Amino acid sequence: MAKRSKAQTELTIQQIMDEAFRQILTIGFETMSYSTLADALGISRTGVSHHFPRKIDFLLRLNERIGEHFISALDFSSNAALQRSWQQAMIRPEQQAVLRLFFSLCGRVEDEMPEFIAVEQAMQQAEAVLGLSGREQVQELLGASALQLSSCSFLAKAA
Repeated sequence: MAKRSKAQTELTIQQIMDEAFRQILTIGFETMSYSTLADALGISRTGVSHHFPRKIDFLLRLNERIGEHFISALDFSSNAALQRSWQQAMIRPEQQAVLRLFFSLCGRVEDEMPEFIAVEQAMQQAEAVLGLSGREQVQELLGASALQLSSCSFLAKAA
């Protein structure tokens, strides 16, 4: 087999990361697997795991991108705008997926996974623009979202 060029390897890594990002936002991190990635990309599971030996490696590489995606849905111009934009974001499955991922990582002790930054970025942005009340509002919205997501999952299991 001919050796792949560095450019080809980088392209493959980028394709894997793009697909992992898409799957994290659509089917969720827990459901995403080497098989779902390989099937979507038309490459072998071994090809995926060669570049990302552990599933946590996807989060390490995509942490900032996921955070930026989450923040992009929020309006920090006022407390009212932040609340409205958060509520609108919670209607979108991809924003719900980010929060589900955040909640699933809460309390996990993994030396290699730094803090999942999406929510922290939202708190920092809110505080920078709106002051301490902005940070507190994000915390309140986060609590309300946890309740909303847990009741949705409870209702889905009951159905």
